Amino acid sequence: MASTHGAEVLVASNRGPVSYEVREDGTLHARRGGGGLVSGLSAIGPDAGAVWVCAALSDADREAVRRSHGGRRLSVEATGGQHVRMLDIDATVFADAYNGIANSVLWFVHHMLYQTPLEPVFDAEFRRQWASYEAYNRAFAEALAEEAAPGAAVLVQDYHLTLVPGMLRELRPDVRIGHFSHTPWAPPEYFRMLPDDVAGQVLRGMLGADRLGFLTRRWADAFEACCAEFAGGLGGTRVGVHGLGADADFLRARAHRSDVAERMAALRDEIGPAADGSARKTIVRVDRTELSKNIVRGLLAYRQLLDDHPEWRERVVHVAFAYPSRQDLAVYRDYTAEVQRLADEINSGYGSPTWTPVVLHVKDDFARSLAAYRLADVALVNPIRDGMNLVAKEVPVVSDEGCVLVLSREAGAFAELGEDAIAVNPYDVIGTAQALHEALSVGPEERAERSKRLAAAATALPPAQWFLDQLHALTGESGAAG
Repeated sequence: MASTHGAEVLVASNRGPVSYEVREDGTLHARRGGGGLVSGLSAIGPDAGAVWVCAALSDADREAVRRSHGGRRLSVEATGGQHVRMLDIDATVFADAYNGIANSVLWFVHHMLYQTPLEPVFDAEFRRQWASYEAYNRAFAEALAEEAAPGAAVLVQDYHLTLVPGMLRELRPDVRIGHFSHTPWAPPEYFRMLPDDVAGQVLRGMLGADRLGFLTRRWADAFEACCAEFAGGLGGTRVGVHGLGADADFLRARAHRSDVAERMAALRDEIGPAADGSARKTIVRVDRTELSKNIVRGLLAYRQLLDDHPEWRERVVHVAFAYPSRQDLAVYRDYTAEVQRLADEINSGYGSPTWTPVVLHVKDDFARSLAAYRLADVALVNPIRDGMNLVAKEVPVVSDEGCVLVLSREAGAFAELGEDAIAVNPYDVIGTAQALHEALSVGPEERAERSKRLAAAATALPPAQWFLDQLHALTGESGAAG
């Protein structure tokens, strides 16, 4: 199945760099995304012949595929010059693979989220969905095999596509394959929860790659431990660590646009001044309502702070942005509702006519997030478990006066930022409340110094360089990282 033409560099990910909506007149409108992969592909330049293979995520995306040239590649005008092969995978197969397996099984395993007395249950329905996950991965492998030039470099992304490297290796033994995991990796004692054959399939699929990348050494070590226990070792596959950093230039420029200034003014109005006219302190969090982000315990810790240190009442506001995520899954809808309920409970129990203790926003607004970053005195990032957590890296970069970072020791970012953050056990509400008090009590000079060191660590490997380091490591070019 070797190609005699095609792309020298390919990226494969569930979500691509463009999405579509159908307008009332029937025309398609393309919206281009950002992020590390987009930056990375831009950095290699237009002459590299790069192709991005992704899935159609909506009916509008599927319509765009149907209107494209023979269903192969999207119009480069719509994608900003990027060559994109979008796969119109059967909607039921996609839903089973994405929601049923990737987000309800693999995500839960790697983030160790199961309530094990009741779940998981690997029954006939799971097996049906697993077959869809296999079919979904096979569609990617076949498209990559068609698109790749001889000896091409293929960079596969994340837990949605764990089987692709092995499948692609069978189809195209000539190409060089990398896979990058953006999540944690489960330790062997948790990974073994998967059915033995499925666990083996996932590991063998990953080991079809020449090289595997992880965000931290901790996650890489966990993967290697799983391979040692369940797959007889790594074989010839190499493993590397690339700690994705914040894009400082983009963030600082974007944070000083007029729409961010408008939202800062609106947030200041919502926060209001203290009774003596002084500025209130702000504890900021920005998250999706993802189960692993631990928003509920963060709110409980804030309530505990108000109980344990009543001197902060009227003098601090918790600015909490909890943007809905995966609302097609009942457990996520329930979690989002609990976040709203608890915020309302704190406001009704502690608030006053002149003070709203929790300013909660649930509608995604990037400019407002940047406004909150700039206003932050304290950033609360307390995930149960997180592959990296870029919010922890972004807030210190953008904060106007410097901020103190309260950071879960279970976030991947802790490996790089822990020395200058205040560490918390994400399950310990009383300990987190005490950490918030400590953070609020830090003086302006120390806060600025901490923030400066955090920002330097957070931007050590910006997105474009993160991508290029992986590409160079895979192809053996100079500049490769370990």
